[in-house]
Amino acid sequence: MTTRTVRIAISGLGNLGARFIKLMLDKRNELRDRYDLDLVIVAAVDSRGAAQDPRGLDLNLVLNTKESTGTIGNYPRCGTLGMTSLDLAGQVSADVWCDATPVNIDRKAEPGISCIRTAMRRGMHVVTPNKGPIVLFYQELTQLARECGVQLRFGGTVAGGLPALYIGRRDLRGARIERMEAIPNLVTGFILDHIAAGSSWEQALDLAKGEGVLEADPSWDLDGWDAAAKLVILTNAVLSYPTRLEDVELTGITGLSTQDIRSGRRMRLLATAVRAGSGYELRVAPQSLSEDHPLAHLGPKEMGITYYTDIYGTITATIKEETPLPSAATMLRDILDIMLKTEA
Repeated sequence: MTTRTVRIAISGLGNLGARFIKLMLDKRNELRDRYDLDLVIVAAVDSRGAAQDPRGLDLNLVLNTKESTGTIGNYPRCGTLGMTSLDLAGQVSADVWCDATPVNIDRKAEPGISCIRTAMRRGMHVVTPNKGPIVLFYQELTQLARECGVQLRFGGTVAGGLPALYIGRRDLRGARIERMEAIPNLVTGFILDHIAAGSSWEQALDLAKGEGVLEADPSWDLDGWDAAAKLVILTNAVLSYPTRLEDVELTGITGLSTQDIRSGRRMRLLATAVRAGSGYELRVAPQSLSEDHPLAHLGPKEMGITYYTDIYGTITATIKEETPLPSAATMLRDILDIMLKTEA
């Protein structure tokens, strides 16, 4: 069988983007042997510049240039300082656009959303773990993908490497989902477990920062917005129920006392969607889980989801994510899903 070349452009070379590049280095030969696909990074862009080469960038040089100079724009011969991700999306020749830029819901999901629109209109499939565009523009983007004849994949937007969306959209076809419960945010569970074990709030937050699981501004996680955003994506994509962030009843974990957390039962920030008439009631709030709850035994670096269905019973999937690698690997999973389907 002839090996098929897949040209990939990636926007964002932070934690997830750099790990994805390393993954391509490690997996390239294996992917060629298993799937007859040669995944080639033909372009990369960060906040200060870009590099592109239709023959494929040297991935070791991509990582070294970014680490040593701070921007891929200094890539030898093929780099351009000052080129933006939107500039690149408007000119690069690629099969897949990967958006690994930071979540910017407060800035209307820019620059990710404009680049995704441009890439799709130019005939590129889109893969992204960036929640912002999917939370704010799900209906528009899915319609645009259909109109442009391209695929949109966003498996990494919910619960890191856990295939929560794949299970709901593919494996539960034909079912009516009566209830969905998820613990899609890792850092809140990490903090709650350390407080339950005796740490103070300040100590638990410091531990989370030291582990690299808490952002410099912790409010996105602690106030429940991250979990709510993931619930919105699940509700739109799996339950086919049009939903916005403002539809979620939201309570974070900052109002909990140490006594609440040390009650003896596992405390988690739980995201729930419960069928109500023709729609769903959506809620994110801390909950003390009973011993028999399917998600009650998740550890401090674990996430999970439970689907309660009419014909497939109750299905639970969990993930232990010690590093961001599984989240970065979702881009590979999504690319393979697109390419193996378009090849069939």
